[in-house]
Amino acid sequence: MPYRPTHRQLEYLVAVADHGHFGAAARACNVSQPTLSAQLRLLEDRLGTVLIDRGAATAQPTPAGQALLPLARSVLETLDELVRVAGAADSGLGGLIRLGVAPTVGPYLLPPVLEALQADVPDLELYIREERPVQLEPAVRDGALDCAFTPLPLRDERLIHEVICEEKIYLGLPARHRLAAAAEIPVAALGGERMLTLGRGHRLYEQVQALCAVSGAAMGEDYEGTSLDAIRQMVSIGMGLSLFPAAYVASEFAKERQVVLRELSDWPMLRRVVLAWRTGSPRQLHFQRLAILARTALSSAVLEGVEPVSR
Repeated sequence: MPYRPTHRQLEYLVAVADHGHFGAAARACNVSQPTLSAQLRLLEDRLGTVLIDRGAATAQPTPAGQALLPLARSVLETLDELVRVAGAADSGLGGLIRLGVAPTVGPYLLPPVLEALQADVPDLELYIREERPVQLEPAVRDGALDCAFTPLPLRDERLIHEVICEEKIYLGLPARHRLAAAAEIPVAALGGERMLTLGRGHRLYEQVQALCAVSGAAMGEDYEGTSLDAIRQMVSIGMGLSLFPAAYVASEFAKERQVVLRELSDWPMLRRVVLAWRTGSPRQLHFQRLAILARTALSSAVLEGVEPVSR
């Protein structure tokens, strides 16, 4: 029989990589540090390569260790799923899902989805982590997260997705701005304007960048906001213009009087929000069901400018 690492050895490898310390990893795995260290040393001996750099201030994976981590996480995820499926009464969504959400999506599109999940899948546990899309994708790919709600485009070809909804993007400008009286605004009218944006790693940053390229507007990168609320406040005091997704508008603009929203007459502004997961995940059927529930929940919520997309 070929050599196969044990699931314990893989758990120890992942724990050391996550905690950066042998002692902390041992405590997380409920074993003694000598036991954990000995098993990792045995794993390295049998594989013929060093996986953990023990000479640094913190225990860090070597390049070989980094290469094996996604595979180790995948094996552990599959074993967890084997146990879950064996004990499940049906093929539902029960159990734990580690869900990533983009900051421009989670607070505004997720509430009706969570409400529907609580009603339809009461035994589902959700661990929710909010990150920029540029951080969500590797977390899903490497198994740190199971799936993620995030805007397109996806950069990692190892992820697959289902579209949940299509969302309008509006141009926000100060109520006293020279263009505020127009019902729609042509792209050319934005020449010379300052566009405010969230920081790099957000898809809205890329959309603002694209709009600046075609309109002649300037990216106000010295004034990047940390949230859509911060951007809205900067627009309200005349620091520039920006883009706002429809779900955010529906949630936060009811009492907003200092910022007006307009559509561009000759530049369609839309984005698609998807549920993405790792290719080959043993829980693909669960994520597909989650996508269906999310679309149904958003259909019932009736958010202006947000259109659920059928498969």
